[in-house]
Formats: sequence, C-alpha cells, structure tokens
Amino acid sequence: MKKFFQQTALAAGLMAVGFGVHAQTITLKVHHFLGPQSVQHTTMLGDWCKNIARDSNNRLQCQIFPAMQLGGTPPQLYDQAKDGVADVVWHVAGSSAGRFPKTQVFELPFTMTNAAATSRAAWDFVQKHAMDEHKDVKLLAVHVHGPGVIFTKDKQVTKMEDFKGLKLRAPTANVTRMLAKLGATPVGMPVPQVPEALSKGVIDGAVIPYEVAPGLKVHELTKFSAETDKSYPALYTTVFVMPMNKAKYDSLPADLKAVIDKNSGRELSAFLGATQEGNDVPGRKVFTETKTQTITVIPPAELARWKKATDEQDDEWVQSMNKRGLNGAALLKDAQDLIKQYTK
Repeated sequence: MKKFFQQTALAAGLMAVGFGVHAQTITLKVHHFLGPQSVQHTTMLGDWCKNIARDSNNRLQCQIFPAMQLGGTPPQLYDQAKDGVADVVWHVAGSSAGRFPKTQVFELPFTMTNAAATSRAAWDFVQKHAMDEHKDVKLLAVHVHGPGVIFTKDKQVTKMEDFKGLKLRAPTANVTRMLAKLGATPVGMPVPQVPEALSKGVIDGAVIPYEVAPGLKVHELTKFSAETDKSYPALYTTVFVMPMNKAKYDSLPADLKAVIDKNSGRELSAFLGATQEGNDVPGRKVFTETKTQTITVIPPAELARWKKATDEQDDEWVQSMNKRGLNGAALLKDAQDLIKQYTK
C-alpha cells in the first residue's frame, strides 16, 4: 500500500509539472520604431497582442517596446526578429535595401488602390512568389499604408514641374526612384528623422501618409500638402512586414502555435493596412484645421502626366526580376490582378 501511494504521488507530481510547463505564461517581446502614442503601438500591435492573449486564455502575452527601446536602428528590426533580439517586430521592408525586391512590387508608382485590398494582395503574392525572401522568420503579415502625401515647407506642388529642385525625404529605394523621375532630389531617411531634417533645412519636404504626419509635427514644419485625387491610384505606398522569430514560434506548444496562426495571414495584413489608412482621416483633419497649411488635390489629368513619367519604373522592376531568372512581367501582372481582385 505504501508503494502504491508513493507511485501515485510521483505520478501526480509529474502531472503537475507537466501541467505547469504547459500552462506557463509566455511573454513575447514586440519591437517597433514609432512612439507609444502611435496607432501602430496602440491599435495595430496593441490589438494583435490583445487577440493572442484572449485566444490563448492569457498564456500568450506581449511586452511592446516602442521607439527602438531594445536598441538598434529601424533598418535592423528584421534581423532582430531573425536573431531573437525581439520575438516579433514591425518593419519597413524597404529599409533593408535590396532584401525584399519581390515583396516590394506593391511600392511601384500608381499601383495601390486602397490599403486593405493591397495588403490582402501583398499577403497572397508573397505566399505564392516571395517566401524565399522571408525564409529565416515566421511571417505574420505583409501590409501597406494609405496614399502617400507630399508635404513641403515653402514651395507648393501643383504640377510635375514643381518637383524640380525640391529635396524630398523618401522612405524606400522605390520611392527614391519615383521622386527622381518626377524631377525631385530624393533624400532617403527613416521617418523619425523627418522633423529634425525639416527644421534644419536638410530637406524641403517629405512624402509620408497623413496618419503619421501630426506625430512628426509636419503640420508645424511645412506650409503645403499635395494629395492625389481619390479616383486615381495612389502616388505610392510603403510595404511593411511583421516577422516573428522562427525559433520562438517553433518552441511553442501546438495549441499556442495555432493561436499565432489564427492571428496572422491575409486578414491580419488587411487589418493592419486598413487601420493605418483609417488613421489618415484624423491625421488629415489636423492639417485642415491648421490655418497656415494649404492643401492641394492633384487632379487626374495632371496625375496622368506623373504616371507617364514614372511608367518606366515598372519596366525596370520587370527587368530586375528577369535578371534573377524570373518572369518579371508575369509577377507584375499577378500583383496587379490580385489588387483588382480585392478592390471593391
């Protein structure tokens, strides 16, 4: 009888240990480059963290580190996820120059219709054609922001000729090429550097979406905003990726992997894109309420001139894919067809 009780106690102990391991709380370190008041922090990443906590009965938690609090610079974020410095990051694909050429097809001029549709298309496209660019991580989402806007300090942009002589901040190599074709002098830099660059005269303006502009005090540092007519495809957008450290994902028990899988993919991509574009509305309101700001809407006829001036950028992207042994024309068509499929 004594032996029986000893064996029962041992079995109960092992069960308790196993249950404890199974039920332990796992906290994911989530890292990004914007501030704690940004919609990316509070809603995009914040809601994702709330959802995985809910679906895991609080066994998965997040600690979100804004403004590069874990160290490094914004271009290093993807490698931080790959190397385990962070478990999940939110990253501008184009800040890793040349790393995601297929993924960034959605940054070509006048390609995006709206952020939700284009983000769904981007997810599908990457799954079909570009997972080799993300093989070192567990990819959770691919998305874009709303239409890019041109903000300038002293010179109003109403026609293509107005770009000449303007030093404009560009977020990625694709946008850099676009601005150069329009006649501007592009200056590449991460978005947190924009306020200082504007105030010191390093740049004459910047291209960014409305949603992030007020947080950068752009309404105080510029006088003019030029946005594209809503009936026309967006001038440009930027591709973002949300990678997770592969080893961290692989270490999770099967049920928690399922939670991550449920909260990733096409619809997470669409949510992130739609949320970011939705925040353009209050962002733009700040500019309409600023008495010193003049907003210009570029009409379709003028935008057609801009599109003609930048059309060769599509051809250059196709050629760059062909040099990699791929069918660039087919890839571009698939990206465009996917956007049409999801645009309503």
